[in-house]
Amino acid sequence: MRDGGGEAHLRLGVNIDHVATIRNARGGRVPDPVRAARLAAAAGADGITAHLREDRRHIRDEDIARLMSEIDLPLNLEMAATEEMLAIALRHKPHAACIVPERREERTTEGGLDAAGQFAHLAPIVGRLGEAGIRVSLFIEADPRQFDAARALGAPVVEIHTGRYCDLHNDGEFGPRDRELVRIAEAARYGRSIGLEVHAGHGLAFDTVEPVAAIPELKELNIGHFLIGEAIFVGLEASIREMRRCMDVGRAAVRA
Repeated sequence: MRDGGGEAHLRLGVNIDHVATIRNARGGRVPDPVRAARLAAAAGADGITAHLREDRRHIRDEDIARLMSEIDLPLNLEMAATEEMLAIALRHKPHAACIVPERREERTTEGGLDAAGQFAHLAPIVGRLGEAGIRVSLFIEADPRQFDAARALGAPVVEIHTGRYCDLHNDGEFGPRDRELVRIAEAARYGRSIGLEVHAGHGLAFDTVEPVAAIPELKELNIGHFLIGEAIFVGLEASIREMRRCMDVGRAAVRA
């Protein structure tokens, strides 16, 4: 993804899945997730993220084809570790493929991938994606054991699941959310120490993103559902620009 201002720049990947969710609720072609990707680019996004689920509940195959052909920003394809999704990734060759856990009954991704426990299953998939020149990322918990597994698998990037952090609330001066933030920061530091590029995402909003953006080891945040929801009230470009501003405020703390 584009540099956007040097080493201090924290990249923003905008997930457009839930534009497609709204479209699919009624059928037809609107709202168009590819149009959303164009607006995200205009608002300062560094990349586009899209999750092609096995049940096609939001992003569909034709969306991936259009994103690859019509959008200049790099595409991060979120995918389950299946032969079907591997074949799709190898056919389209997006900039990146982020392997995520997936269960049909879940409303959204509920946690990180067990890279350590699924090592044998993941190894050939990670290998084939890498051989095709696709940057492989694993969506994992802030657990050093999972970071070690990612490195052993040859995945150059990990994305830390921030959903638990966003769901927690502080009950005092140093509460549960603060403790989870420390856990994420320590994991990011560990990931960088073993040579991984570290990203983060899931559930981030205006009121939770700044402390995460202040973690210096993070290179990219991927944010979607909140941005699409906020866009109902202020418009998508304004929603993304405000998120970019919050991220920049948080990242400025690293340089202070």
